[in-house]
Amino acid sequence: MSTDQKEKTATEQNSQITADQKKELQQQEQAPDKVTRKEQKKKQKQETEKSSDSATRKDQKKKRKQEKRNHKKPRRRIFPIWLRIIVILALSAIALGAGLMIGYGVIGNGNPTDALEWETWQHIIDIVVKEE
Repeated sequence: MSTDQKEKTATEQNSQITADQKKELQQQEQAPDKVTRKEQKKKQKQETEKSSDSATRKDQKKKRKQEKRNHKKPRRRIFPIWLRIIVILALSAIALGAGLMIGYGVIGNGNPTDALEWETWQHIIDIVVKEE
């Protein structure tokens, strides 16, 4: 039946039927759509199975990866990479200075601020490079 014929019969019957019968008619009208969707899904599955049989797993994996790349949103970083590098370098310098001060002041029984003076490091270099 075409949709026009269904509408005509539905309008004629609507004047004579109850609300429950209207619901049943609507479900019957919707049922063919569901069947066609199911059939379409089955056809798609069959087509993919046929194509997957001929294609290797590596090819399928490449296709999936390519699709993911195509659908991937561009990432906007709040904390840019160049700023991360600068922050890491600054934190490393702070950690080095704190370690020198703790090592020279606490472990070496010296004044912690002396670890940051050039004369202290010149003295250490002279001891290491000492010629006999």
